[in-house]
Parts: sequence; structure tokens; C-alpha cells
Amino acid sequence: MRDVTDDVPAPRRRAFLKYSGALGAATVLPASLSACSWGPESTISTGGGGGSGTLTAVIGYGNDGSWDPTQTASAFNMAANNHIYEGLLDTDPISREPYAALATEVPDEGALRGTRWRFTLRSGATFHDGKPVTADDVLFVYDRILDPDTQTLAKNFFASWLQEVRKTGERSVEFVLKFPFPDGLARLTLAKIMPKHVYGRPGGWDDATAGKAIGSGPYRQASHHPKSNTTFEAFDAYNGPRPPAFRTMNWLTIVDAAPRVAKISGGSAGAQIADNIPYANIERLERGGLTVASGFGINNCFLMFNTKRRPFDDVRVRQALHYAIDTEKMVEVALKGHGKPASSFLNEANPAYRRARTVYDHDPDRARALLREAGVGGLKVDLLSVNVSWLVDCLPTIKASWDAVGVETTLSPQETSAVFTKMDQKQDYQVVAAVSNPNQFGLDADLIMHYNYGPENLWMGYTRWADDPVARQLFRDMEQATRESDPDRRRAMIQDYIDVVAEQAVLYPVVHNELMTAWDPTRLAGVRAQPYPGINLLQAKWA
Repeated sequence: MRDVTDDVPAPRRRAFLKYSGALGAATVLPASLSACSWGPESTISTGGGGGSGTLTAVIGYGNDGSWDPTQTASAFNMAANNHIYEGLLDTDPISREPYAALATEVPDEGALRGTRWRFTLRSGATFHDGKPVTADDVLFVYDRILDPDTQTLAKNFFASWLQEVRKTGERSVEFVLKFPFPDGLARLTLAKIMPKHVYGRPGGWDDATAGKAIGSGPYRQASHHPKSNTTFEAFDAYNGPRPPAFRTMNWLTIVDAAPRVAKISGGSAGAQIADNIPYANIERLERGGLTVASGFGINNCFLMFNTKRRPFDDVRVRQALHYAIDTEKMVEVALKGHGKPASSFLNEANPAYRRARTVYDHDPDRARALLREAGVGGLKVDLLSVNVSWLVDCLPTIKASWDAVGVETTLSPQETSAVFTKMDQKQDYQVVAAVSNPNQFGLDADLIMHYNYGPENLWMGYTRWADDPVARQLFRDMEQATRESDPDRRRAMIQDYIDVVAEQAVLYPVVHNELMTAWDPTRLAGVRAQPYPGINLLQAKWA
């Protein structure tokens, strides 16, 4: 399985789709960088306890996507960056409540109702190369994010509400907002503060994309080997709120399910924790003494259509292909009951959830009728998909469902990086099936929808839909909702435009599913399963 929520031709390549996180596509690195190592290959043991030895983790996503925090949506890389870098504020991985990281405090409610947020940097904070963190480093990152001539993934989360960031002292900054936007507070974790003296040099951002990671967080990157592993060491000079509990960590990237499970199970297990556990293995792992826990969020399988390719420019065809899918069977057979058919773009647990006006319950007769109305017969579809393991398990249901309504279907699963390289290169395609989890970035619906939809959004570039009149009106409605100050009215506006997204079905989820994490409770304590890819060990410790 190639679970990636991962990354646009440099410098825009999204470290993406990683599930992806997020979703799922990893950046393809230039040949000169693809075998890079930012330190010696690790030979340390995987034993440990009481603070000694190495914590070994198995991540079910590739580590070869972009590591640039302003660009990446790669599950592995985002999780790693949360241990290497800090934002002014960071958020709890489960509750997503903000806490002071590089900043000394979280703004109070009074400040959040205004358009000026002030932050002072933590005294003594240093980067892993020993240089102090300064206000210039904060401006360096935010100037890149807000630069109208630089397209970054992070811009989608800030540009609509943040006007500028000003330096007010060597260790202090002021945020100037376009309008009051309290929800923006939690988003500050998405702007990891990076050293200007490292990444501001010629080629610095290319190095970040390729895997060079120097931050101020509790762990420093010791080595990085794309498609193999990334190692970490405790940063002894760290003086922040969540100090390192492990002297060393070795994160293995194993995207194929069987070897990933084997690495954490049995008497000779070589790892103490693994994410992306296949549903079929849960019972066996629990019998072997492991804790297996789930997180249920927006994680989803989605379909994405090339709207410049007939007949997928016709909304009726897109709808027909959704109605045709037997989602209940998909949940039962492929997901072993650990999922739900999508009834909105948002999952049902999201605070802003409302059942969409258009819900694609399994209705093959309606699917056939819509195809007839569109004048489409004898349709042949080559379904390009990422090779994330649980999605691959879902593909036979999609094929059988489409074949049943007269749509001859060919399945073409490929590595996530290969799929999205094709997208980045604007190669022709019909339909893509991939996985996504915007909860990597946060929980608020405004953020989730802007991750997927917007006039300059990467995904809309993939779908070729941004210049459609319906799309242009949708984007205007989205911006109005962002600016709405009344929370209830804002939620209703978001729900209304999600109805449009559901009806158009340009990029839309098929099912939402649980993500499973397994760990050895005799070795590790303080682990919490999260509802998005990757792991967070900032509050974990040896048992």
C-alpha cells in the first residue's frame, strides 16, 4: 500500500496526497536529489526502555514526498515535521487545541476578536544548527506563504484572512488580519518556522523539498533515506513545552501491508508502533498483546474527474458513476465494517456536518438513467488510482459496480507519486481514485474545503474545473463564508456550498473510514491513535 496524503512541479509540487494525507501523492524528486542523505545511515539498534535504545516506528506511507512544510501533504513527512519543527503555536494531535510552542503564550479571547495578534518568541529557542530563532525567521516563512507570486499549499490556509506579519522586535511579531478570524489560531501550526539562513540561500527550498529538515523542535533529523527510513535524535538544546522522551527514533517507510504488519508482530518484532494497520490484521495483533486503536475522521476514498475530458464534463455522468457504486458492500467487504458511505464532503463527526442535499446511495437504476439522459453509451473508463492498500481493496467493488451499469472499467493502480506526477504534468486522464484526509491540517470545515476547492487550488488544477461558471460562484460563496463573523451563520453558509460540491461531484468522497494504529503497551506509554495518517510521539514515552 502506498498510503500517502502527499505533493506540483517544483517549487509547487505538493508533497501530497499523501493520504494525504492527507491524501496521497508524493513528489518525485530530481535525480540529483532522489538518493539524498542528510546524515549517516542509521545502524543503531531497535531495543530500548527507560530512555535508552531506539524507538522504531513503521509508517505506512512514503517518506519520498516533499518535506517543505509550506508545501507538503505527505503523511510521513507531515508527521515527521511535527517532531522537527515548531509553529508559533502548535495543536494537540487529537483535540487540535492550540498551545504555545515557539511563542510564549496563546492570544486571549479579547485579542482573537480583533485584527491584531502579537507574539513573543520563547527565550533561548535555537535551531538544530545552534543559531537562535528570530523574528526574521518568522517573517521569512509567512512572507513565502503570503507571496502572491509563490504558490504553496499553505497559502490556501492563510491568504484569505491574513494580511501580513510584521516584525516588532528581534523576538516579537504582529499579525495583521483582514478581518477577525479566531479559527485561524489553530492554523498557525501549519506554518512551521524555518531558519532563513538555511532555506533563504539559493536552492534552499529545493533542499527542503528533497528532505533537508532543520527546525527548532524536540527532535533533529539525523539521516534521511527516501523509500527506506528517516532517523531522529533528541535535540539537547530544546527548551520548549514538549521535550523529547526518546534519545533516538528510526521511522521506517513500509507502504506494503504485509511486511508492515510483520515488522510489529511476533516475538521478534522489530518495531514498537505502526500506523495504517489493515483491518484484517486487528484481531491477530490484539491476540499477540498489542494495543490496536482507531481514529475516525474525514479519511476518505474519493473520485476525481477530468472535466475537460468528455463525457466527464457532464455532471450527470459524474453523478451516475457515484450512484452506481455499492458503497455498503465496499464498507462490508473491503473495509471490514470500519467505514461509512459518504453523506457529505465532511464526515458525520465533524461539528459542521449536515447531510448533503445530494447523497449517492447505491442506485444503479438511477445511474443508468443519468447516463441515458447524458446520451452516453458504451462508456469505457480507465480508473487511475493510487496504490494505498485499503483503497486497492475497494477497487474491485468500484469495477463491479460500474460494469453492472454498462461502464466497462479497467483498474490501473499505481504508486501515489506516479499518479500525481501525471497530474502535475497535466497528462490526460479520465477518472482518479485516491485517498485524502484534510484532518492532517485541522478540523474546521472552512480549512477542509479550501484544501480541496479554490480558484488557484491544486486540486482544481487537476480537475480542470476552476473556470466553470458553477465553480466561480462556488469560490465566491466560500470566501463570503470565511468572512462571516457569526458562527451559526457561517456554518450554514459552509453547509450550503457543500451541497453544491456534492451535486457537482467533481472531487468527492465515496466512503469515510477509520485509521488503525498498533503499539506495544509493554514498551510504550502515552500513545494516542489519531484520525489521520502518521503518528505523533510528542507525549509518548517508554513504558
